[in-house]
Amino acid sequence: MHLILPLFHLHVSYVQCLLFGIIISPTDPIAVLAILKEAGIKKSTETKITGESLFNDGVAVVIFLTILKIANHSKELLWWNIGLIFLREAMGGLLLGVVIGYGAYLLMKSIDNYKVEVLLTVAVVMGGYTLASKLGLSGPLAMVAAGIIVGNKGRVSAMSDNTWNYVSGFWELIDDILNAVLFVLIGLELLVIPFSTNYLILGAISVLVVLTSRYISIWIPGQLTRLQGRYSRSSVFLLTWGGLRGGISIAMALSLPKGLHNHLWVVLTYMVVVFSIMVQGLTIDKLAFKLNGHSEAEKEIK
Repeated sequence: MHLILPLFHLHVSYVQCLLFGIIISPTDPIAVLAILKEAGIKKSTETKITGESLFNDGVAVVIFLTILKIANHSKELLWWNIGLIFLREAMGGLLLGVVIGYGAYLLMKSIDNYKVEVLLTVAVVMGGYTLASKLGLSGPLAMVAAGIIVGNKGRVSAMSDNTWNYVSGFWELIDDILNAVLFVLIGLELLVIPFSTNYLILGAISVLVVLTSRYISIWIPGQLTRLQGRYSRSSVFLLTWGGLRGGISIAMALSLPKGLHNHLWVVLTYMVVVFSIMVQGLTIDKLAFKLNGHSEAEKEIK
């Protein structure tokens, strides 16, 4: 993007282009997983997509805030200081999340009341995120770590089936409500964003750049893990085309302050998100069926 933007008479610093890269990096697997399950994808591929999104969201927010500090105070902050800030927020956030999650697990293990346990998960999220912010740590990563412990260790030995149904149902509803509110805000923001022909052309180019970058970033580690028999060619294609962007990307773009070409980044982000949902999301099932059919045929031949 740093090389492409000057062709449209837009001179944007490299740090701000890094911000766009971070903004567009998180993936939203919810919609695509529902489609892929119907296509009969392997459980391992489903796990890869979900796990990638889970950590991408938390890490992307931390890197976004870190790069944003550089963009706002490029003359005051040194890169090694930024590295220390990132390590403190990321590692500290994960450590805090583990402590909070394990504490919640012990409390839930001593309780057998689904109402209290649902409220306890709310307290973990609200209190844990606030505490992380006060300590200067990453709230998103802290909640990822806490959620993994509560959702796995707590699910196995601290919750009854009835409690788990209420807990998972409650947070699924909260997730749907917050996503709905976010996209309403997105619609309102678009009413005041100035569109231009250059922006639309750049949006189309951004889609190609994002897809190409994603394919390369998946293909390279895929070649390494394929040596151990864990990655198939179909997984690379599905992970590339199934990398739908969603609410988190839009939320980070909308949070950019004025003076950092925020209108440009919001428009480009919005176009990439819309393309991923409307085009990739509506065709991923056909790709999955096709690739799944090929893989089954290969097995029969072998």
